[in-house]
Amino acid sequence: MKTRSVAALTAALALAPLLAAGGGGQRAVAAESGAAAGAESVLLHGLDLDSATIPELRARMERGSLTSTELTRAYLRRIRDVDPKINAVLRTSPSALREAEASDARRRLGRARGPLDGIPVLLKDNVDTRDMPTTAGSLALAGSPPARDAELVGRLRAAGAVVLGKANMSEWANFRAAKPTSGWSAVGGQTHNPYVLDRNPCGSSAGSAAAVAASLAQVAVGTETDGSIVCPAGMNGVVGHKPSLGLVSGSGVVPISAEQDTAGPMARSVVDTAIAFSVLSGHGAAGADGAFGLTGAQDPRTGGLRGKRIGLWRLPSLGAEVDALMTRTAERLRTAGAEVVEVTPPYQERLAELEFPALLSEFHRDIDAYLASRGGPRDLARLIAFNRAHPAERTCFAGQELFEQALAAPPTTDPGYRAMRAELKDLSRRSVDETMAAHALDAIAAPANPPAWTTDCARGDNDVIPSSTPAAVAGYPSLSVPAGFVGELPVGLLLMAGDRQDAGLLSLGAAVERHLDARRAPRYLPTAGPREVPGGRPGDRP
Repeated sequence: MKTRSVAALTAALALAPLLAAGGGGQRAVAAESGAAAGAESVLLHGLDLDSATIPELRARMERGSLTSTELTRAYLRRIRDVDPKINAVLRTSPSALREAEASDARRRLGRARGPLDGIPVLLKDNVDTRDMPTTAGSLALAGSPPARDAELVGRLRAAGAVVLGKANMSEWANFRAAKPTSGWSAVGGQTHNPYVLDRNPCGSSAGSAAAVAASLAQVAVGTETDGSIVCPAGMNGVVGHKPSLGLVSGSGVVPISAEQDTAGPMARSVVDTAIAFSVLSGHGAAGADGAFGLTGAQDPRTGGLRGKRIGLWRLPSLGAEVDALMTRTAERLRTAGAEVVEVTPPYQERLAELEFPALLSEFHRDIDAYLASRGGPRDLARLIAFNRAHPAERTCFAGQELFEQALAAPPTTDPGYRAMRAELKDLSRRSVDETMAAHALDAIAAPANPPAWTTDCARGDNDVIPSSTPAAVAGYPSLSVPAGFVGELPVGLLLMAGDRQDAGLLSLGAAVERHLDARRAPRYLPTAGPREVPGGRPGDRP
C-alpha cells in the first residue's frame, strides 16, 4: 500500500474518531480530594496525569493553562519519586527540558508541529539516540552513544516530542539465553511489575510498559519480534500497538530479525497510542496542522461496536481465570452490539516449529550488521566472547545459548532457511486471513497474557503466550487493550487484523477500550501471594 494511502487511512479511520472520543472513556480530570495520596498520584493544575490524554494536554497547552516545561518537569519528578519502586527508567535525557522549552516557544508563536509537540516520550534502550547511550541492556554497548538517531527518533523530534529518556529492557530483547528473565538487563537490573512488585513485567519492552503504567511518561516506544509489545502492555495494564511490518522504520534499532521486528507505541489509552503511531509511521511529523486533517470523520461513540464481528480465540492454556475473563469480555462486547464468535486460527503448531530456527539465522545476519556500526564487539562471535569475559553479564542468568545457536545456524542464503521463511510467511498470513474470511471478521481477539508470574532468575520466565505469533510472523498489526484483572494482575485483550489494517484496528480498539473500561492505576503492592500460570515453556517472546 502506498504511503499516501496509509496516511489517509490512519487519519480518517483512526485518529479522528479517537480524538473525538477523547481517550476511550477514561477519566479526564481527578479532583484533588479524590486522587490517591502519596508519590503514586500526580496532579498538575488539577489534571490527573494517570488518565489525561494527549488531546486533553494539548487543549490545555493551547489555552495557556499548561506548558510542556511544566509537564516535562512533572514527569521527571515522578521518575525521581516513583521509579525506584519499579526500576523502569534507565536514564533521563539531559536535553529534555530544553526540548520542552523549545516546544513552548513554538506554541507561543503559533507554530506547534502537531498533537505530539511538547509531549514527553520514553524510548526503549534498543533505539539509537545520539545524545544518550543505547545498550540493548548489555554492557558490551555501554560506551559511547551511537553516532546518529534512529529514524523513528528523528520523526519524534521533527514532530516536537520531548525525548524524556530511555527505558530498561530485557537484555538483547530476550534473545540471548534459553531461560531468560524478562525485564532484566546487566545495564539496568530488574524491572518490576507496578501492580505487584514481585511479579514480572513480561517481554523485552518491559521497561516501556511498566513506565507507562506507572505514569512516568505520556507515551513510550517499544519493539516486538513476537510478543514484546503486546505481552508487556497486557501484563502492565496499558495499550500496546505492534504495527504492520514496514510502517515504522527499523533503521537504528538493535535487531533480532528484519523479517519480523518493528517498533511501536505504548500508552495508557488508544488515542495516545494512535497519535504516537501516526508520528512513528511518518504521517504526523512537522507541519501537521492543529486539526491534523481529521475533521468530519465519524465519532465512534455513535457507532462503536455495533455490527462488528470479532473472532474470540480463547487459548485455555493460559488458565481457567483468564478463560473466565474472556467469557466476561465477550459478554460485554456483545452487549455493546458486537457479534462474537469462537475461532481457532490454523497452522499454529507448524508456526511454532519453524519460527525459532528462522530467527536464529536472521539474528546472526542482522546483529552482525548492527554491531559493525557501533563501538564494542563488532560481530556475534566477539559478543559471545565478551559475555564470557564479563561476570556482570551473568548475575541473573548465565546462559547465552541462543547466541551460540545463532552463530552455528545456516546463513540466510541457505535454501533450507529460505524455504522455512517462505512457509512461515505463507502459513502465518493464511492463519489470520482464512480465519477472518471464513467468519467475516473485523478482527481476531485473544488474551494477550496470563497473570504475571513471580520474577525468578533461577527459573526464568513462565511463558505460555501463543496469541502474538500469527500477527508477529505475518507482519500484520496487533493491539493489546486492557481487558480486566485476575486478582490484582492485569490481563490484556489482543486484537489482530490483516496487513496494513492498523487504522481500522486502532479505531476498533478505541471502541473496545471504551466499553471494557478496564484500566486502573497500579497500587505497587509488594506481593499478592502465589498465583502462577500452568505449564509453560522456558524463555520469553523475543
